[in-house]
Amino acid sequence: MEDGKEKEGKVLYDYQVADIDQIFSVMESKPKNFNLLYQLPTGGGKTVIFSEITKRYIEKSNKKVLILTHRIELSRQTSNMLDEFKVKNKVINSQVKELPDQAEYMCFVAMVETLNNRLQDDKIEVADIGLVIIDEAHYNSFRKLFKYFNNCFILGVTATPLSSNIKLPMKDSYGELIVGSPIETLISKGFLAKAVTYSYEVGLGTLKIGTNGDYTVRSSEVLYTNSVMQGKLLYAYKQRGLNKKTLIFNNGINTSIQVAETFVKAGLEIRHLDNTHTKQQRKDILQWFKEKPNAILTSVGILTTGFDEPTVETIILNRATKSLALYFQMIGRGSRVLKEKKNFTVIDLGNNAARFGLWSEPVDWQRIFMNPDYFLENLISDEDIERSFKYTFPEELQERFKNSTDMTFDINAENAKAISRGDKSSVILDTSREQHVVMVKENAETLLEALSLMRLLDEDIRDRIRRYSYCICKSTANYRDWLTEDYKKKLKERVMQEF
Repeated sequence: MEDGKEKEGKVLYDYQVADIDQIFSVMESKPKNFNLLYQLPTGGGKTVIFSEITKRYIEKSNKKVLILTHRIELSRQTSNMLDEFKVKNKVINSQVKELPDQAEYMCFVAMVETLNNRLQDDKIEVADIGLVIIDEAHYNSFRKLFKYFNNCFILGVTATPLSSNIKLPMKDSYGELIVGSPIETLISKGFLAKAVTYSYEVGLGTLKIGTNGDYTVRSSEVLYTNSVMQGKLLYAYKQRGLNKKTLIFNNGINTSIQVAETFVKAGLEIRHLDNTHTKQQRKDILQWFKEKPNAILTSVGILTTGFDEPTVETIILNRATKSLALYFQMIGRGSRVLKEKKNFTVIDLGNNAARFGLWSEPVDWQRIFMNPDYFLENLISDEDIERSFKYTFPEELQERFKNSTDMTFDINAENAKAISRGDKSSVILDTSREQHVVMVKENAETLLEALSLMRLLDEDIRDRIRRYSYCICKSTANYRDWLTEDYKKKLKERVMQEF
C-alpha cells in the first residue's frame, strides 16, 4: 500500500479519498475540541491518509498539526511520509530538548513519552496546535497527553478500536468512530494479500491470564519451549512454510531463542530478534531478512508495529493471545500485496483463529467500540475451543499404521453406550486401549517394533484422555496427566502380553 503511487502525495485510492472526506465532514460539524476515532486495517494506508489530512488541514486552517506515535520507528516513517506529501515537519525525539525553531514548522511528529517528559519539565511548549493525530490509538499511553491539548481536535487512528487496557475503553476517550473499508473488501480490490490460514490444535490448559487480560509470558514460555511444541512448530513450518520468507511471533525471549536453536539443529537458517538487541544489530538482522529470499526471523512482539517488509510470505503465530489488536497486527505483517504476491500463509499455533475468527472475516467494530466488555466476555473459552479438537494422525504416522483400517475412536459414542448399559465410565478407556493394542498388533512383528509403535500413539492417547475427561466432567490438568500415565502403563502391559 504505502510503497505505491499514493506515496508521492499525488494519487489516493477511492476508499482513502472517501474516508478523508468523511473525517473532514466530522471535523467541520463538531466542536474544535472533539475527539474522533478512525479505523482502517493494517496495510490500508493509514499513514498516507493522515498525511493527506495533515496537508489539507494546514492549508485550510493555517493551524499546526501534532502527530503522536508510541515508537521511534513509527515517528521516522511518519516523517518520511509527510516529506513525500511536501509537509515540512520536525521530529521531536530524545535529542530535541527545546524548540527554538518551531516557527519554521507547521507539523511536528513526536513519541508520546519524549513529548510528555518535555511538557512536564516545561522544556517545550508547542504553540498554535489545532489538530492532534494519534497513530496506533488503541495504546493507552497517549491519554496522559490529552490534558495538554484539550482545546484541539484529536483524531485517533487504529486498525483495532479496542483498548489495550480493558479498564480504559476507547469510548471514554473518543466521541465517535468512523469505520473504514474492511479487510475482505481491500483483498477483493487487490489492495491486500489474501491470508490462507492453517491451524494446529494446541492444548492451552497450562496458560495463565495476567493483569493485562492476556496470557502471561512465564506460562507461555513453559508451554512453547517444551520439546512437543517445538517439534510441532518445526513440523508446521516444513509442511506449510518451507522455503518461504517467514516471520515467527513468540510470547517470550526464551521461546524465540529456543525456536532459533531448534531450526538451526534442523539445518535451517534463522535469526532471532528482541528488544535487547542494539540498534545496529537490529538493522543488520532486518537487512538480512529483507535480502534473503527464504529467510526465517523469530521475534518477540517487537515487529508487530512499525515494521513493513512486503516480501513476507508466511506468518507463524507461535503463541496464543487474547488481544484482538495483537492478533490483527501480527497477521497484518504479511498482508502487503506485491505484483508476484497475492496470497500469504498464516500458521496458527495458539488456537487464535478459533478464538477470534479468520483474519479477513467481518468484524462489527462499532459494536466493539461501544460495548468492549460484551465482546471480551463473550470470547470463546480455551476449554470450549479444545472440546472441538479431534486428533488426526499425521501422514507419516498413518504410513507406520498402514495395516490398520480403523484408527479413530469416538469417545462420546462409547460414553453413551456405557451409560445405556449402566457400566462404569472406566470401561471407555478399556475399550480404547484394546483398539490401540489391535493397531500395534496389525503393524508390528516383534516386541521391539510393537513398543516403538506404541510410543507413536502418545498424541492420540492424550487426545482421547482429554475428550474422556470432558465426558465425565473432571478435566483438571493433574487428573488428565494421571489418567494418561495410567493408560500408557496398562497399554504397555497389554502389548507385552500379546508379544
